[in-house]
Amino acid sequence: MTDPRVLCLGEILFDCLADQMGQPLEAVESWTPYPGGAPANVACALVKLGTPAAFIGSVGQDKEGQELCALLQSIGVDTTGIQHHPTAPTRQVYVLRSESGDREFAGFGDRAPDSFADADLQAGELPIELFQKADFLVLGTLELAYEPSRAATLRALSLAEQYGVKVVLDVNWRPMFWRDTQEAKPLIEELWSAVDFLKLSNEEAQMFFGTEDAGAIAHRIGSVEGVLVTAGGEKPISYCLSDTEGKVPPVAVAVQDTTGAGDAFLAGFLHQLCQQGIAKLGQRSTAKQIVTYASAVGGLTTMKPGAIAAQPSAAQVEAFISQQ
Repeated sequence: MTDPRVLCLGEILFDCLADQMGQPLEAVESWTPYPGGAPANVACALVKLGTPAAFIGSVGQDKEGQELCALLQSIGVDTTGIQHHPTAPTRQVYVLRSESGDREFAGFGDRAPDSFADADLQAGELPIELFQKADFLVLGTLELAYEPSRAATLRALSLAEQYGVKVVLDVNWRPMFWRDTQEAKPLIEELWSAVDFLKLSNEEAQMFFGTEDAGAIAHRIGSVEGVLVTAGGEKPISYCLSDTEGKVPPVAVAVQDTTGAGDAFLAGFLHQLCQQGIAKLGQRSTAKQIVTYASAVGGLTTMKPGAIAAQPSAAQVEAFISQQ
């Protein structure tokens, strides 16, 4: 197997999507589980596009954990960094859907947020050999909510610095993962100085920086090489890549389910970055082309239910872009 160029660390889980769209939680009669979890979504989307990727995380020794590992392996994601917790279950999250396909996270049933295997990711078991050969490390912020996985995240950042791996942070703000949301913001903001590329939704950009302008955010952080602000298909994507600023309009598609669209967008961006090289981000036309490609990957993922199941191949993305 080719050495992974991108390492994706964090949660893998089942998104249990409400079968009855447009209904409140108490009115939902049935749920359909789909594999997901932002870092796992990115890893799968990357491999489908042609960039070798690894997933690092923790699952339970249960049927759900076995199914998720088997899925990653069938797609071609490197799974040597997956830990298997002896007692905690693999995470499942319930997701409501509006008539237009937009999602709303509805919790974990009767379980506490920190009672799942991914919350207990162990820093001492991270595979150093993966960091020695990778180009990028993708992180979210959900792992900061729990002490073991927070320590694992900090260890991964240390390894990335040691081996010259670029750090990509997708904020992926989910308040229900935190026991105390008051501690979240300062912990997340401590990461800015360690990040090379930052992706936020427009709501997250407003929450942390008071603006949706990627250039203003990049200037505020100072040390970052790129900032991407997505708006879920409602407004243009704002980007600042190596001092090249611009906006790309969202693609027009028939949306069925937006779960995992931002993760697919990030995978499209990283795939292009691996193909073209960071040095080319300073070229205005190349920067726009890379973000346009990422937007197409994200848009195509909304056309089917499920985050991983809906991800396109490189050929499908190229065909879609050529038709625009």
